[in-house]
Amino acid sequence: MNSTHDTSRHIGVHIDRPVQEVYAYTSDPTNLPAWARGLAGAVEKVGDQWVATASALGRVVVSFAPPNEFGVLDHDVTLPSGVTIYNPLRVIADGTGSEVVFTLRRQPEMTDAEFERDAGAVADDLARLRDLLESEG
Repeated sequence: MNSTHDTSRHIGVHIDRPVQEVYAYTSDPTNLPAWARGLAGAVEKVGDQWVATASALGRVVVSFAPPNEFGVLDHDVTLPSGVTIYNPLRVIADGTGSEVVFTLRRQPEMTDAEFERDAGAVADDLARLRDLLESEG
């Protein structure tokens, strides 16, 4: 069952690319399938919403923070059940590179094992993002 601790975990990765490049790539929803496989195997714009299809989640609606100069890439993911999950995501300058930090928040009724599985999936997605962006440089 839930532990009373560890309700949020910050998972980050350093990317040896300028913060503006990392933000530009990461904020483009059409790039999600390339790096955020836990969220999007495919993504399409339907009206004014982005709809992602993920194997584990099904079709979800993803709503992003508006473009901004602060590196904020927060997004809401609305599941087929109607439940909306808020996902804090930041791109932060780190010297001449960047750090991308995702805050994983434990959902109600989530077990320790499920939370650890999600943390591993987020870490894998961020590593894939780093590898993609550093290979393009």
